[in-house]
Amino acid sequence: MNSRTCHETSALKHSQRHCSTCSLRELCLPVGLSSDELDSVADLVSRGRKLHRGEVLFRAHSPFENLYAVRLGSFKSSVLGVGGQEQITGFAMMGDLMGMDGIERNVYASDMVALEDSEVCTFPFSAMEALGLRIPALRRHLYRVLSREIRNDHGVMLLLGKMQADERVASFIRNLSLRHAQRGYSGSAFHLRMTREEIGSYLGLSLETVSRMFARLQQQGVLDVQGRLVSILDMDALAQIGAPCK
Repeated sequence: MNSRTCHETSALKHSQRHCSTCSLRELCLPVGLSSDELDSVADLVSRGRKLHRGEVLFRAHSPFENLYAVRLGSFKSSVLGVGGQEQITGFAMMGDLMGMDGIERNVYASDMVALEDSEVCTFPFSAMEALGLRIPALRRHLYRVLSREIRNDHGVMLLLGKMQADERVASFIRNLSLRHAQRGYSGSAFHLRMTREEIGSYLGLSLETVSRMFARLQQQGVLDVQGRLVSILDMDALAQIGAPCK
């Protein structure tokens, strides 16, 4: 066996070990895969692509080829709104799958940009789709992710359509809390990876309004806000102000 073959074999085994031991596996892959099925998925995954803060993972209208799972860091998705301004459409955290919006038209529908130094695993979609024919659990998982995307869109429509400014901000923080807790991190204290302006773009609020709502929630004893560090002091009150967006 030549040195290149040895290197490729070693890399493959390392990739398989990585998938089988990754703490985020149950977020981006279905639960209950057998060892052989997990190895089949791991064969397809390219891991360890690193992006610096502000670096673009993919652009809107670029050819759709891959899904990406956030291994480290976080991302924002955005489109160009009226007048060419950036409109934030979502935030991806560790374990989230990105790129699902490209399936229908074979081009990505949004820009995906790293909010901090990040790392992703790459899943070639055509190969994953073919593998899903052999592994029904994988196919069902992709359907569930698509369903979750639709529910998230409905949640954003509710935020923008009927909620007041304080309700939008409270719902947003509550949602981040739930997502952090789901990943095994503190749901009561965490750093915001996005700016106030980016939060405002996502929630349909001005920068000034977002800052004012954070100040109001702090005055009410619901939050303690120190720069980008947010501590939830009264989870029940936060939930009452803004219904959780799942």
